[in-house]
Amino acid sequence: MLSLIMISSCASKKDILYLQDADSNNTTNIVYQDATIQPNDILKITVETLVPLAAMPYNRSVSGGATNSIELIKLNGYLVSNEGTINFPVLGFIEVSNLTTREVESKINDLLVEGGHLKKPTVDVRLLNAKITILGEVNVPGTYTFTEQNITILQALGYAGDLTINGKRDDIIITRDVNGVRKISHIDLTSTDFMNSEYYYIKPNDNIIVNQNNPRVKESGFIGNIGTVLTIASLALSITILLSR
Repeated sequence: MLSLIMISSCASKKDILYLQDADSNNTTNIVYQDATIQPNDILKITVETLVPLAAMPYNRSVSGGATNSIELIKLNGYLVSNEGTINFPVLGFIEVSNLTTREVESKINDLLVEGGHLKKPTVDVRLLNAKITILGEVNVPGTYTFTEQNITILQALGYAGDLTINGKRDDIIITRDVNGVRKISHIDLTSTDFMNSEYYYIKPNDNIIVNQNNPRVKESGFIGNIGTVLTIASLALSITILLSR
């Protein structure tokens, strides 16, 4: 009985190894996905022209002198409202929700040119507060920020120090808000199939949850610690032998 308990509490290689079918699926085309802007995002928008003075009314200056402080830059950024708009100088409220940063650049550029504000402007838009939250059986759970345009789920889990040995690798849960709708998906890291899904690239505000694998659940549940089981079984056997004499 004890042997069966110990065997059932052990994880096999198929529960632990990543990308187990990598040899049969080792070449695929990469399709990059640009993240779309959501409410509560903070944007840094810079407008430039051949005449710098002409673009000054359309740029926010960072106060305090510490232009290299990301937190100070965020305070001077454009916060996307719950309605998906930003209040841009001179142009007023602009709808940016569900647009990529490139689409926002093009939209502001068109408004400046068509409205007769500037000639041949250059608009640069960056997302300042891209973040993800990783919880569960990882070495360093928490919320992480990133500045890259595209990061994969493997890179995201790397921020959290990888899964622990007790992490359930074949059922990673990802929650994502898209156009006001919350989606929940399950990813199997033991197979390469997830690399072709829309969840291979992580989007800002995604939540990644790593649950405990079956051996860990059993260990913390009715079976308990194996050492404790052995101690109780040994004590019960000793009592039985003494009473049977």
